[in-house]
This record gives sequence, C-alpha cells and structure tokens, in this order.
Amino acid sequence: MTDTDHKTHYDLFIDGKWTKASTTTFTEIKSPANGNVLAQVANGAKDDVERAVAAANAAFPAWSRKTAEARADALYAFKALIERDAERLARIISSEMGKPLKEAKVEVGFASGLLRFAAENTRRLEGDIVPGSRPGEKILLEKIPHGVIGGISAWNFPLALFIRKVAPALAAGNTIVIKPHELAPLAALEATRLAEEAGIPAGVLNVVTGDGKDVGTPLVENPDIKLITMTGSTATGKKIMAAAADTLKEVRLELGGKAPFIVMEDADLEKAAEAAVLARFTNAGQVCTSNERTYVHAAIYDKFSTLVRKKIDALKVGNPLDPSTDMGPKVSLQELEKVHAMVEKAVSQGAKLETGGHRLKGNEYNNGFFYAPTLLTNVRENMDIVKDEVFGPVMLLTKVADYDDALRQANDCRYGLSAYVFTNDLKRIMRISSDLNFGEVYVNREGGEAPQGFHHGYKDSGLGGEDGKYGLEAYVQTKTIYLNA
Repeated sequence: MTDTDHKTHYDLFIDGKWTKASTTTFTEIKSPANGNVLAQVANGAKDDVERAVAAANAAFPAWSRKTAEARADALYAFKALIERDAERLARIISSEMGKPLKEAKVEVGFASGLLRFAAENTRRLEGDIVPGSRPGEKILLEKIPHGVIGGISAWNFPLALFIRKVAPALAAGNTIVIKPHELAPLAALEATRLAEEAGIPAGVLNVVTGDGKDVGTPLVENPDIKLITMTGSTATGKKIMAAAADTLKEVRLELGGKAPFIVMEDADLEKAAEAAVLARFTNAGQVCTSNERTYVHAAIYDKFSTLVRKKIDALKVGNPLDPSTDMGPKVSLQELEKVHAMVEKAVSQGAKLETGGHRLKGNEYNNGFFYAPTLLTNVRENMDIVKDEVFGPVMLLTKVADYDDALRQANDCRYGLSAYVFTNDLKRIMRISSDLNFGEVYVNREGGEAPQGFHHGYKDSGLGGEDGKYGLEAYVQTKTIYLNA
C-alpha cells in the first residue's frame, strides 16, 4: 500500500513494511455488482515470497519465545481494531465479492470470534508429563510451534478465512506468510493494516498478493515453510498436497462440499424450509457448507416444495451494499457461467426448472454477475448436478422414501464436509454419528460453524480441520524430552 493513496493501491506487506513487489504489474479489483474498479493490488512473485519467508523466519525466535499472555494481548488488540472498524470492513467485503452487507457484518463478527478464541487459548496448548522408565526420570511431552506457516485463503469469506489462518498460527507462536485470493484480497489487506496498528511485531505476519502460479506455488514449495493451511477447491488442494510432498511439510486442506439437507415427515416444515433456503442462498450459494442436495420425505415433499418456492421467490436480489438485499451477485462471470451450464445440463437430464435458471438483466443487473435464485425439482441421483459442487444459488429437491433412503443417497458422494438433518425422532438423530459420513452435521438448524467447534471434512473435502481446540492443535508439534538429573 502506498503512503500517498492507500485507498486505491496496495503493495505487499513484508517484515512490517508495505513494500513494492518485484514485478511492476498489478490486478484491478472490481465490484462483481457493477464492475467499478475498487483498487489496484500488486502482483507478487517467487522473489517476494522468498523475502517474506525470510522475514518470517527471522521473526520466529523472538515471537515464539514470547509468553502466551503477550501473544494473547497482541491478538486481543487486533480483535478490538477489527471490531472498531467492523462497518468499514463489512462494506469492503460486500464491495469486493458481492456478499450482502448484512451477511458481511456476520462475517466480520465471526472473524472477531476467531481472534477471541485464539487469544483465550494461547495458555491452553498443554503437554504432558509421564513417568519415565528409569528411576527419577520424567518424560515431558511439550507442544511447540512449527515455525513459519504458509497460508492460502479463499475469496468467498475474504476476511474470516484470512483470520482463520492468522489467528491460530500466531496464538501458537508461529509466524506466517499468507496469500489472500486474487479475486477478493482487500478485506485481508485492510485487516493487515489493523494488525500493524495493533503492534504485531515486524515479520510475524507477512502478506503477499498475487495468483496461484506466481505466489501460491512458490509458497507451497518453499523448504522453510513447515505447514501449509489452505481453503479452496478440491482440485487445487490436491495440487498443493502433491507439491508439498517434496519438502515433507504438513498440509491442512479445507476443500469443497456437497452437503445433503435431509427433511423427514416429522420435521417442523416451516423451520426446515427457512433453514434450507438460508443454507442454500446465503452468499449466493458460495459457501462450502451450503445445502447442495435437499432430500425430502415423500409424505411432505409437495408441501415442502411449495414452502421453499415461496421463500425463494421472496428473496431480494440486488446491490449488496443495500441493507435490504438478501442475495448479491456471483463473484465473477466465469463462476456465473459455470453455474448456468450445470443448471442447463440438469434440465436436459430431466430435472424440472421451477423458478430462476437464468442470468438477471436490466437496470441495476446489467453491469454485474447476478444469477436468479433457482429451484430444480424432480432431481434424481444419477444426474451430474447431484455429484458435482454447484457453489451457486441453485436448490435441488429430491424425493426420498424414508430415512434409510435419504442416508444412502446423502452418503453416495465423494465429498464429506457438512450435512443437515431435520427430524424430531431421537432414534434417527442417534444414528447420525454412525450412519452419516460427514465431518460436521447441523441438526434442526441452518448452517454456520462456531469458533469453538471443529470445522473439518472427510474424503474430497480435505485433510485436518480448523477452529476450536482441535484446530489450534494443528499449529503445534510435539517434542518429547526424557528428563534426568
């Protein structure tokens, strides 16, 4: 970020300074709602990654030796500034990736919660002392930081996913080099300004913007990076895992999802319909935990279909900065076209288009990437759209005969991140742990993970996990000391 025009141009943040990139190129960040240029962001390259990693390496000894309380104080100061600037950060999120303002405010609150949890738990990274095998010997199992962490965050929650990497890494005593997504880096860059204001020491947090090829790959391949934490697509995650193998670094991947949403005949239908629409159309469906497949018991299928159709038709699509907007644009034209192609393919395979299914045009829609909230019924399990992540505002309704049918179809999926179940039958609920193969399950509620939970998936949804005490433990390693006098 330059001193003269920090609102429109951002440089890299390395070793506590806003620094020119080694390249002279930049990326224009445009609003997906109207095409307006919001800022210019420097394009980093391998040399910049190496500078940032060197700075993080140099800062690591002093930061890792700070007391847990001192690290917590820095994170609390960071949290207070996020909260102070919450309204401004929410508007940046809405502007750069199209999320409605009311949802962006929730994201800022979640980011604050992640910082709070990390700060509260710096003193809870506990080891063990166990009896030794010799007289007087003690065996110490100590939790210590890895060193330099490499972070790669996604565009759909540009602030929260940035903080989700930074907060636990710093809490555990690591330093970090992080690449925000090139489509929506502005909230992360503005948060970096607040980290600087909070007094986080030079080199502890370094931000290198740019694309995956020029910044992400060198970050993953750098031998001084000890752990890579990434949120993004499954395809990219697999490439990262392969690239990390050469240096045997640890990898934590939060990838795609294809969440089933099961509604049984004994469910509170109004509550289930409201949650199904929220879980599908929040952030225009651009959420890895979105309701991607809705399985509805045959006895209530018609009534439920009518309910969700009314709620979908009532959604207000428009300017994300308007407080009354329910759904904004897709993040890019490429993403919009991908979703539309999937809808067309589903219809060609026999799905019935109940509403939506087209790009919105006219007036405020002309310069943005707005897609109509879409409902497909008569969706069958052999259709492509049932197998592939849509990541857009398209709800799929499938009729099931009973709970076993719903579980079978839900589990027939290469993803395993999130799932939803609406039923008041305790016997059915008790089967979830053993019979539903997903890392997190929402029972009788809409989605939205908590900072103290554990956000993780199975199969193609990733490795490891984030949030809570189990997520924080990913940022430390264990050292065993056989202690004798």
